[in-house]
Parts: sequence; structure tokens; C-alpha cells
Amino acid sequence: MNSNETIDDITWQKLIQSVGEQFSDLTIKRGFQCYKQGGVRLTGIADTGHVAALVEEDDQHKVELDTHRLSASRCSCPDSGFCKHMIAVLLDYASQMGRSIHAIVNAHATAALKHPLPLQSSHSTGVDASGKGDTISALQAKASRIPDMSLAEWHGLFKLCITPLDFGSTNVQYARKAIEAIYALKPALPPALEQLFDLHAHLFLLIKLTKPVQHPVHAHTYLGYHTQVAADDLQEAMGYIFDQDIAIRSEPELWPRMLKTLAYLRRQMLTGPNSCSYLFVVYDQFWRKWLYPNLEDTTLCSEELHKLQSAEEELEETLSRLPWMLAQSRIHFLMGEDRQAWTWLQEAGKKFIIPHGFLLSFPKGLAAAEDWPRFAEWLVQTGPMLGSRKRGDLHEYMEYWEQAVRHLPESEDRMWETLAGMLPYSKEVYEDSLLTYGRWRQWMDIQLSTGKEPLEFRVSVLQPIEKHAPELLLPFYHQAVERYILLKNRQAYKAAVKLLKRLSKLYKKLKREERWEQYIAMFANRHSRLRALQEELQKGKLIS
Repeated sequence: MNSNETIDDITWQKLIQSVGEQFSDLTIKRGFQCYKQGGVRLTGIADTGHVAALVEEDDQHKVELDTHRLSASRCSCPDSGFCKHMIAVLLDYASQMGRSIHAIVNAHATAALKHPLPLQSSHSTGVDASGKGDTISALQAKASRIPDMSLAEWHGLFKLCITPLDFGSTNVQYARKAIEAIYALKPALPPALEQLFDLHAHLFLLIKLTKPVQHPVHAHTYLGYHTQVAADDLQEAMGYIFDQDIAIRSEPELWPRMLKTLAYLRRQMLTGPNSCSYLFVVYDQFWRKWLYPNLEDTTLCSEELHKLQSAEEELEETLSRLPWMLAQSRIHFLMGEDRQAWTWLQEAGKKFIIPHGFLLSFPKGLAAAEDWPRFAEWLVQTGPMLGSRKRGDLHEYMEYWEQAVRHLPESEDRMWETLAGMLPYSKEVYEDSLLTYGRWRQWMDIQLSTGKEPLEFRVSVLQPIEKHAPELLLPFYHQAVERYILLKNRQAYKAAVKLLKRLSKLYKKLKREERWEQYIAMFANRHSRLRALQEELQKGKLIS
């Protein structure tokens, strides 16, 4: 492979535009996920724009790209037309060329460079076409100074760009057109500056969508359905932006802008709704994915804690307390001060519902770092918080515990203690885990004490117990048979006979055939007056 090839600015912009025109947004996002899994291997790059690669997923796919004419590109996968594997290869190619991956991920917005959004109609402004052209030229001239502008000037430019959309509904289409209008004027920027610019463009729109409709701090936030969908879409796009490491070390002059972005995010977050708002999620991602990985020590973390504490006195009743508490728990966590982090989470949990995703982000990060002792401790601490308010889906939490036990076998006892302490909220995952770890007796004790019916379980659930501890099933089946007989109806008798046939097999497996013969004879004699039951016993060939 020729690694000396480069791509000039004009060719790069044309490629981005072509991607936006020919690939769906969903395909681009799937391609980004495929690229992140690391299965792309470039096998050839030619100066003719030809890129050859192999993409490893469940199968191996051969991709042939023509970056000058994407319509001539081919992939060996079953999907017809443009597929996610092509995007994955394009992203790897962009990385090799030293270009911003995010430009490909955001290709639908950058495709607007070819068709910029009209700034205003002559009807609404009373100006002629030349006047509109002057306005566009003025904006383009202003946009050319983006690298030297302050963050406030960026946001002012964003506002001017989307002015023609101000009378539209705040829905997904509005958000996408607004991003396109902003990107239409974006000049070529250094990689890290471009990432920060993209973040602020989305942040500006997210605030515009969510802040005007926020009620006072102690009330809920009410967003119309379509506005909420648009806000979710923007937040997802920002997630893709954060997923790309920001190359701040190669552009150290950008650090003051990063700190000003932090100050801006902090202010917006702390003056938002008294819930875990969209803006808190952005603040949290900014810290975890962009700031913290680029710090040489924890000085900035300590300064941030001080500023968060000062905000309580400064903002008083207008302080959004849940994001304020969660922010402090995150910073303490990043500093390795887990006890302080747990204290803030516990205090927050007394007054608010902490989103599961935020709580699980702590062990998730520790698993990625392979810090297993700390990982297990965080599972112990966060478990009760997950189940303290409502019966949430704890399956992801249990997957983390299984991971902890694999890497740290001695943590298994703590897992059982934690799950037992979370009952009844953890009942489903607790019982599933008992089966997974072969704790048959404890599982059976729960079923017997709660009066669970054996026929409610799939055969595959009981098979391992039948294989490894069949004697435990005897009381389970016997009790259920007696309950069915008390119902005194044909359907119940059929269910009883079904279980009696299972009991017959169990006694045979345990080599207690004589005891079975005695039991079934006494059973039939005891219920001899129940004619329907006798008929079902005969049909089941349990008696003659």
C-alpha cells in the first residue's frame, strides 16, 4: 500500500459532498460503528482515487472504492448499493490521510456546501435578490474569520445562519436544516478546531430547542414530542462527535477554547431544569471523552469542584441540583476519590431518580480500563441505587457482574450479597444468576417459598437441575400436583398428570422405582372418588 498518497482540500470536500448525497444517514452511522470495531484493513491506495480494503465482521467483505466516483464502488457483502462497509473503509481512509473522520460521519450536513440554504426570502424582508446576495456575502466574509472568533461570536454567527428558519416548527427537519445552514458557511479548519466547532454548532441548537420551553427549576421540563425527537437526534450526533478523540495535543493553542467551552457548559447545565437534562449529558461527555484523557494531572478537576461548589452560593434557588450533584460525583470519580463520588450519588438518589445509564457509566469505564477491583466495588455501590426507585432493567448490570467474577473470582460472594440486598427489585436477575452459577438449591428454595408453578418454566430452565440435582425437583413437583388436585377441574387434572409423569422419570433417574410405585398407588387410592382424575391417570398410563 502506498502510504505517501495525500488528498487535497478540493478533492476532500467533493468526497464529503458525494458521501452525503449517496449514502443514507443510517448507513453512515452503521458504518461508523463498523469502523470503531477495528475490522478495516486497507490493502491498497492509488493516486487514481482507488482504495481497496477488507472488512472483518462475521464474514470477510472485500471493498473496492473509487473516491473520485463513488457510484463505481463495490462491496462483496449481500447488501445492494451503498453499504456500511464502504463507509467504514472511507473512515479508515480519511484517518490515514490525516482528515477529520467526523466530516464523513456528518456528511449529510456538509453536503449542504453545494446547496446552501437561502438566508431569507425577498417576500419576508422586502429586499431584492441583490440584497439577499449581499447578506450571504457578508455572512461568508464573517465565516472566513471563524478560526479567530470567540465562542460567543461563533454562536452569534449560528444565530444569523438559521434566521430564515425561525418561523418553522422545532422538529427533526428543522434541526437538520439548521445544521446544514451552519455547515454551508464553515471553512476548512484544523481537525481539533473543526471538532470543537461541530460540537458548538450542535450545542447551540440543542439549547435553542430545549431552553426556551423549560419551566422553573423545581418543575419538570416539558418538550413537545417533535422537539424532543429533534433534541434526541442532536444529542446522538454529539455522541458521535465525542466518540472521536480530540487532537488537542497537536493543537495546544486550542486549550483556552476548551476551558471556555467547559465554563459555558457548566453554566448552561446548572441553570437548566432540575433533572438530568440534555445539557448535563453533554457536560459529562465533554469531561469523560475530551478533557480528562488530555490532562496531565488532576489540577483542573480540583478547580472544577471548587467552581461547582461556588455555584451553589452564586445561583441559590435557581441552581439545578441534580446535575450539580452528579457533576461532582463524576469529577471525584475521575480523581479516583470513589467514596466522595458515592456520597454525592447517594445524596442525589434520596431526592431524584438517577438515570440508569449514568450510574452504569462508572463501571463501564472501569471495565474498559480493566481496573477490576475498583470495577467490582462500583457494582456493589451502584446496585442498590439502580433498584431503589423502580424495577429497572438490570440485565446490563448483571452482565457487568459476570465480567467481574470472570476477572476477579473472589468478588462472587459480594455479588450474591448485593443482589440479595436489592430484592425484590433484583428478583428476576437474581434467580437467573442462581441458575447460571449452578446454585440449584437456593433457586429451588425461592420457587417453593413463592408457590411458583413448575409448568410456568420452559423445560430448558429445569433441565440443568434435573441433570445435576434431580432430588431438588421432587418437592417442587409434589407440591404443585397437590395444588392442581385442589382445583377439581379437568384442566388442572391434566396438568397434575403431566407433572406426575415427570416425577416418574425423576424417581427412575434416582433409582427409586419402588418408592414411586408405592406413591402412585397411594395417590390413586386417595383420590379414587375423582372420576375425571382417574380417567386422566389412565390416559397418562400411570395406572391401569
